[in-house]
Amino acid sequence: MAMQERAVRTRRSLIHAAAAVFTEEGYVPSSLATISKRAGVSNGALHFHFENKKALARAVEDQAADAVRRLVQPVHGGRASALQTLVDATYGLVGSLLDDIVVRAGFELSSQRALGPEARMLRIWHEWVEQTLHRAKAEGQLAPGVSSDDAAAAIVAVTVGLEVLAGVDPQWLAERRIAGFWELLLPGIATEPVCARPEAHERRRTETGEA
Repeated sequence: MAMQERAVRTRRSLIHAAAAVFTEEGYVPSSLATISKRAGVSNGALHFHFENKKALARAVEDQAADAVRRLVQPVHGGRASALQTLVDATYGLVGSLLDDIVVRAGFELSSQRALGPEARMLRIWHEWVEQTLHRAKAEGQLAPGVSSDDAAAAIVAVTVGLEVLAGVDPQWLAERRIAGFWELLLPGIATEPVCARPEAHERRRTETGEA
């Protein structure tokens, strides 16, 4: 049991170290030697868990994808309108990009096409945004003439773009940036009031007992 626990800790350390190195250096220039040193393990231990750099990057993306799924599942199942659910989820995503290096690395690996057609992070986020906007349209929350697909493209472009810009200045992921974006977009697409400010997201987290 102790060996299994040690193996789990080593794997977790390698994924976290890889996420940090991929984010700092980029996927292509980064080396397994740098990652193993950051994790505090030998190259042999790294290769025991991961065959090569691509396998390690895939593990980073898998963990990031799981985190994003956990993020959107609670709000998707809540009582808020579809649009409010979407607004709340963007605040949750921005918080994860700031606080969880694995989530951030997952998006960067996807945007860099490091895993080629196998990259899934952007697709997962894009599909969820599209589904939520289709639900908003079905519920009559989108203004006449508003395309849910076009709105989804704009929202994904902005959220992913903010993550890229935050590589230079973390203030791009400040809540006020998201609030400002929604205050610009919502009047043009929504048929009913939706709170664009983070207070709604925080209140809903408290009411539902989310961590």
